Amino acid sequence: MNIIDLSIIVIYILLTVGVGIWISKKASKGLDHYFLGGKSIKWYFLGLSNGSGMFDISGTAWMVGILFLYGVKSFMFMWLWPIWNQIFIMMFLAVWIRKSKVMTGSEWILTRFGNDKAGKASHIIVAVFAIVSAIGFIAYFFEGIGKFMTVILPWDLTLTMGDSTLLLSEQSYALIIILLTTIYTIKGGMFSVVATEVLQYAIMVIAGLLVAGYTLITFTDIEITSIISEEWKNAFFSWELNTHWSQKYQAFNNLIDSEGYKMFGALVGMSLFKGFFASVAGPTPSYDLQRILSTKSVKEAAYMSGFTNLILFIPRYLLIGGIVVIALVVLAPQMLANPNLSGADLEIILPTVINYHVPVGIKGLLLAGLLAAFMSTFSAFVNAGPAYIVNDIYKKYFKPEASSEHYIKVSHIASFIVVGLGVFMGFFANSINSLTLWITSALFGGYVAANFLKWVWWRFNGWGYFWGMFAGLVVASCQFVLDNYKGTFTPGTLLYKLSEVQAIYLFPIIFTFSVAGCLLGTYFTKPTNIFVLKEFYKNVRPWGFWKPVYNALRSEDQTFTKNTNFASDMLNCVIGIVWQSSMIVLPIFLLIRDYPKTLISLVVFLVTSAILKFTWLDKVRQLPD
Repeated sequence: MNIIDLSIIVIYILLTVGVGIWISKKASKGLDHYFLGGKSIKWYFLGLSNGSGMFDISGTAWMVGILFLYGVKSFMFMWLWPIWNQIFIMMFLAVWIRKSKVMTGSEWILTRFGNDKAGKASHIIVAVFAIVSAIGFIAYFFEGIGKFMTVILPWDLTLTMGDSTLLLSEQSYALIIILLTTIYTIKGGMFSVVATEVLQYAIMVIAGLLVAGYTLITFTDIEITSIISEEWKNAFFSWELNTHWSQKYQAFNNLIDSEGYKMFGALVGMSLFKGFFASVAGPTPSYDLQRILSTKSVKEAAYMSGFTNLILFIPRYLLIGGIVVIALVVLAPQMLANPNLSGADLEIILPTVINYHVPVGIKGLLLAGLLAAFMSTFSAFVNAGPAYIVNDIYKKYFKPEASSEHYIKVSHIASFIVVGLGVFMGFFANSINSLTLWITSALFGGYVAANFLKWVWWRFNGWGYFWGMFAGLVVASCQFVLDNYKGTFTPGTLLYKLSEVQAIYLFPIIFTFSVAGCLLGTYFTKPTNIFVLKEFYKNVRPWGFWKPVYNALRSEDQTFTKNTNFASDMLNCVIGIVWQSSMIVLPIFLLIRDYPKTLISLVVFLVTSAILKFTWLDKVRQLPD
């Protein structure tokens, strides 16, 4: 690595850790300041922080790989998360969530189910889910940053003892970066996380603009269009994927056939099915939920969520699209020489392109930007996960009365435990892709049913929530074990067949078990106390099946009205998904020099933005400060 690039990276790391530690003094006033920034941080800083937290390096490496292989329609793979849950949050969920005035997602659950045994059971299970998902994401980051740094940096950090290998080089790199990030995150809580993430967002935007500009200047239209086909540039799809690559690049067509997504219509259909329920269920109890709870008011929660969507996708896909263009022109011919081309090769496209095909200076800023992407997302989870251990388990059930200094010290210990468990899990992960699919399809699949029903059905109670979440977590954990030990099962057995199924197609099974747990837990136990339901419904005002609660409130107050915005909220969500999608494909079309589609994408973005100004923004402005 050139000394200029190395200097940029070192300066960035020192600056980030320095800013994080310098601002950490604000976090010492108590748990509310430590985990939520005292609800005093400006909404646009929280939006930048939230967007920065979603700009992770493991996800970026994965997106580079799928865009390279599948072309423009690969943005629909993002529906596996689903990314448009952020649209649902923007349109109505941020307002519903922020009205609670609590610290964590599991504490919020108590406002829905009460504080009796059923409420406490639901409270504990969502805290456990939050901790498990934080650990899973840390494992995901551990896997991604290790692969990235090993390809980029020249030093072999393999640790051996005799003939035994204690640590692979990628594991050593991951541990070093994780340790540095953990130090300032634990020291400063939400203040340090937001301050460093705003800095990191700026670096990532600069990196994206530089790499995009480099590809526009360096490569000609003919070089790019001679490699990619019309199908590669097509954002639309049929039930089965058509041929994406020319005969010269048949190896890539073969890889598509072996990936398990040939029946693309089924994948999109399953993603839509899962996506609707997952989106209405609301954000998982992690960093984006913490950002909503950290805002000053209900209005600012909505602003923050909308701003996150606006600032995230175009810069991110300028970076992703730029890397893919370089890979198409320079790397694709080299990859054809590999007779055993696999999905794992796609995961190292990102670091390989940066290492060998980006000029000095841009390379250093790009590396700093991607390192920032990792550190911002990692720090967000390190801040979010321990909040549930300290506030929802330790403080509530073990030591309800203690000083702020004591709770913050316990938070530091909890953070180290969460990071340690995530790193431990990362040692056993097969790949970024396996962790991505487990988190998005299996783990979140267990979350969906219970959290969908909590909004829309008055009869759903705390025990239903507990057993629905518990069933989902158990089945999701079984799926993770199956995926990681599938090579040990006898061909033809049920376990072998289940281990070979893509995680997204197991979602209906996980969802069914979770729904069964929800319904059995609800109908075999008594309803939630009507006073709790009335207070929740009066405060949050969700739409759904709330007739008995509405009638009770109406009898007390004839002026009380129910939420009739379901149709308008859903219409806004459809418009919002198109708006979000246009921000993804716009930079891709620009960088692959498909100018007519670039113009169409820009027009779609401007038109949907104008519509949302009237249908969403004007309504948000009428909310109380």
